[in-house]
Amino acid sequence: MTEKTYDIQHVEGGVPIKMWTKGVPVDDKARVQLANAARMPFIYRHMAAMPDVHVGIGATVGSVIPTKGAVIPAAVGVDIGCGMMAARTSLTAMDLPDSLEGIRSAIEQAVPHGRAVGRGKRDNGSWGDPGPEIVAAWATLADRFDRIAAKYPRLKKANSLVHLGTLGTGNHFIEICLDTEQRVWIMLHSGSRGVGNAIGSFFIELAKQDMRKWFVNLPDENLAYFPEGTDHFDDYVEAVEWAQDFAALNRRTMMTNVIRALRGRIAKPFDAELEAVNCHHNYVARENHFGANVLVTRKGAVRAAKGAMGIIPGSMGAKSFIVRGLGNAEAFDSCSHGAGRVMSRHEAKRQVTLEEHIHDTEGVECRKDAGVIDETPKAYKPIEAVMAAQADLVEIVHTLKQVVCVKG
Repeated sequence: MTEKTYDIQHVEGGVPIKMWTKGVPVDDKARVQLANAARMPFIYRHMAAMPDVHVGIGATVGSVIPTKGAVIPAAVGVDIGCGMMAARTSLTAMDLPDSLEGIRSAIEQAVPHGRAVGRGKRDNGSWGDPGPEIVAAWATLADRFDRIAAKYPRLKKANSLVHLGTLGTGNHFIEICLDTEQRVWIMLHSGSRGVGNAIGSFFIELAKQDMRKWFVNLPDENLAYFPEGTDHFDDYVEAVEWAQDFAALNRRTMMTNVIRALRGRIAKPFDAELEAVNCHHNYVARENHFGANVLVTRKGAVRAAKGAMGIIPGSMGAKSFIVRGLGNAEAFDSCSHGAGRVMSRHEAKRQVTLEEHIHDTEGVECRKDAGVIDETPKAYKPIEAVMAAQADLVEIVHTLKQVVCVKG
């Protein structure tokens, strides 16, 4: 294994933070946010910060938070189970048409994306009338959801069925990529959509109410938590596990529809999912580390146990990587979930011109309008530096470069 690449941020009154951030910028506000979490009394041993670390709500994006006896809903966030899926096809670059506009258009038609809600208008990022495949997929989750919603009726109205198999907005995307051998991959990024957001938001607020009721002082109210052994703890873990299953199914459903859309545009028969990876990067799981059973919350981090496959995407103009975990115990078997923002969405819109965005996405069939400047490559850390900083967490198996990118 290569030399250790982490630094340590010592925290007064808290556990240390092991930071895989050599060679990449770390915002001072992110360091403060990490320190706040490290002072919580139930953090186990230490925390780990990934090279894509940046400020989030309550907990820092790109952090790994191991806990014993409690869980912090805001550390999981509201896009519960958000993650990546990639599948290699038997196609090569030579099989793609000269113009990729038709492929992008076919994907956009096959998968609802974006969000536009107006009076009397359906959200174009949802299914107006979900087809039999969507209804059948939802049926595999419905009973468990009904049990959760029976306890918390407010969740019943969340967009669940109509969002299954849809992309969303922000940094979610669907891409057609080429690897270094010019083989065609399909890669996508999305999570638990409206229903996950409703579950996350509801339980974050519930945890804050519990803290006020018990007069618990917190360094940041978004670090409100549920102690193990309480009804709210059990209910939250049940709801989160359900939302994570929804997110994984959401990605598989989208992948099926993207493959079908490609087959409609490419006459040559092809296989898909020759190599497939489907991994979360916003989630909580029960794991064993350093001989103890703990809850590990990965907020913008991927499980990288020895041999486990993961996906680390760059920005919409950069490379992405299929990786294999090296099982680094000090990082709680984790790696980064992407490049990580270096500019907020507002800053990106203020600082980056449309001309720069067009230049930085040259060669990619994608949106080149002002509406996606908050996702432009300059808004993110350089993915090569991020990968170098975590050389002892993962090994690169495939390097991908997108040729088509669909964003909401």
